[in-house]
Amino acid sequence: MLNKKLYILFLFCFAFNIAQAQIQTGKASFYADKFEGKLTASGEKYKHNKLTAAHKTLPFGTVVKVTNTSNNQAVEVRINDRGPFVEGRVIDLSRSAAEKLKFINQGLAEVKIEVIDAGDGKTNSNRPVQIDQNIENESYFDLGVERTKPSGYGVQVGSFRGFDNMLKLAENIEKSYRTNVIVEVKELNGNKVYALILGDFGNRKKADKLKLKIADRFPDAFVTRF
Repeated sequence: MLNKKLYILFLFCFAFNIAQAQIQTGKASFYADKFEGKLTASGEKYKHNKLTAAHKTLPFGTVVKVTNTSNNQAVEVRINDRGPFVEGRVIDLSRSAAEKLKFINQGLAEVKIEVIDAGDGKTNSNRPVQIDQNIENESYFDLGVERTKPSGYGVQVGSFRGFDNMLKLAENIEKSYRTNVIVEVKELNGNKVYALILGDFGNRKKADKLKLKIADRFPDAFVTRF
């Protein structure tokens, strides 16, 4: 239970423009042939001839540019799965993407990942976005902040200990759903927690409708009253 609530809620007038692309480096691997046709975490079937990839934290639908740092070969892929769950690896690519980066024979490659499109949020997902992990990169956000006192209903999609993680998901959500994004700052066991809430509706029916709309992507979302 919360020891104390600070009820500092910020209505983000999102002009979130990423002035510098999010960048991550590390090892890339690629899917084994046995995964052909298997369901990914987003609900899509894996196809080796599609330019897709798995990432631990980036929202489904995000498009990233992956560059093999040993030969400067690059490819753009869309995130539709979670992983890789092997220490030291940052992305798991489809076989066709690995072929374009020319590391099929090696199995692994040192790569640089750059986010170039936050996505439209339309990719179906049957799992919650696991975004509360740090991505080692430097990002810049241009935003307007206004203190507000919401009095209706909203849909909480998640809560975060990391302010930067909250910003990254908030930017993606605002583009996807074109609705007010409210951040409630709380204190839990002496630590700041940021709850990300969509909308401020005058009646619960509208909030329930939004919850249903985003259920595929955020199955753990719930309606909250301010």
